[in-house]
Amino acid sequence: MVETADLAGRQRDQKSQAKAQDDHIYGQMMSAILEQRLTPGTKLSEDVLGEIFGVSRTVVRKVLQRLAHEKVVQILPNRGAYVAEPSPAEARDVLEARRIVEAGVMRLAVANCTKTDIKRLESIREEEAQSIRNGQHSRWVALSGDFHIALAEIAGNAVLTDILRQLVSRTSLIHVQYQSSKMGNQSCNCDEHGELITTLIEKDEKKAVALMIDHLNACEEQLNLDGEEAVSDLYQIFSAAAD
Repeated sequence: MVETADLAGRQRDQKSQAKAQDDHIYGQMMSAILEQRLTPGTKLSEDVLGEIFGVSRTVVRKVLQRLAHEKVVQILPNRGAYVAEPSPAEARDVLEARRIVEAGVMRLAVANCTKTDIKRLESIREEEAQSIRNGQHSRWVALSGDFHIALAEIAGNAVLTDILRQLVSRTSLIHVQYQSSKMGNQSCNCDEHGELITTLIEKDEKKAVALMIDHLNACEEQLNLDGEEAVSDLYQIFSAAAD
């Protein structure tokens, strides 16, 4: 009986360690996508990623399938996995979906927002401003996404949060593929986040929804559908994370 219990305990520990390992690799890859260090069309070699993270191809394949489920990776038969390359039509669809979802998010956020939530949003916005001042484009991209996801969490609807998290990831790919200027109009975006915070403080639902839609429209206007693609180096991106 004791041996059976010990065996079950070891199995639980192994499963827990495997999950933690998978989550670590997934987190590193998702961060690289959100921060636009992994660019659309990048080949995600199972052998290379396995070597970088010190894991088997089976482990890598599981993570890639998870990312494919979230539409940020595309797995092609007999060709392997690639960072997804959103088409112009898909870009428009994603941003339209965000307008619909985030209008609902703002309505709920206005109703549920607390002083603690306001402090959280202001902290993210200040980090955004600092990243702009420092010329840290990748850092700003990640923080901008964090701001929108934080709004969804404040709204208190877990389903909306999950949907928006995927849409934010896909938007990051869209921007790296189609944004006309790498630095874009970041200061304006940061100012718009400040205006959104003000509407939450004032509990102005109508204005909050209108500002969010205008904000997302402005993001779409920055896109250049003829933009050139960049190329990513897996070893350079993940070398520090794998140490």
